[in-house]
Amino acid sequence: MAGWTEAWGASLKTVATVAGAVVVGLAAFSAAPASAADLAVKAPVAPVVVDTWNPWQIRLRATGVITNNSGSVNGIAGSGLKSSDTIIPELDISYYFTPNWAVELVLGTTYSYIDGTGSLNNVAIGKTWLLPPTLLAQYHFTNFGAFQPYVGAGVNYTIFYSTDANQVTSLDIKNTWGWALQVGFDYMLDKHWGWNVDVKKLFLQPDFDVVVGTTPYTGSTKLDPWLISTGITYRF
Repeated sequence: MAGWTEAWGASLKTVATVAGAVVVGLAAFSAAPASAADLAVKAPVAPVVVDTWNPWQIRLRATGVITNNSGSVNGIAGSGLKSSDTIIPELDISYYFTPNWAVELVLGTTYSYIDGTGSLNNVAIGKTWLLPPTLLAQYHFTNFGAFQPYVGAGVNYTIFYSTDANQVTSLDIKNTWGWALQVGFDYMLDKHWGWNVDVKKLFLQPDFDVVVGTTPYTGSTKLDPWLISTGITYRF
């Protein structure tokens, strides 16, 4: 009996020793430093960027209007005409159907002094105001980064108003249609603001009626102005 008791006690001591070792091992494992995989920080998920492209754009430009000094009065041999050049403010409104294709409406008004040349030299014929709204279809190149050139073509309808005769009895200039060509570029400073340079050529040849003394005459003038502009672009 005593031998059996001693054997049973020895077995209990062995079990206790093994259990203690397991507990110590678990404690050491829980206290061990985390592995590199445990310490790895997950990369942040990139936010979803919503495309806020807006088709509307405006430009405000200073424009130099340089006319072609050509024209004549029918029935007066050797007569010629010249028109003055001006600098005006210009507002343009554009709508983009795609990032490349757009239409632009050009708005501005200017005045011109009309003087005789040739056999009408030193004759101040008169002054007129012009309202030449122009609608252009444009193609914009978008593969040059901030530098974005474009070309355009369209139509112009010029309205002559507030016409005053000077050294003639009366002057009436007819409203007229014309063609327009355009080339230019925007240099975008950020998403909204940019710098613009633009050159347009209008093909504009209005007819007119003029009365000198009591004699009526007709004629035509070849204005065909260059419009050279620079200014700011704003995209909504």
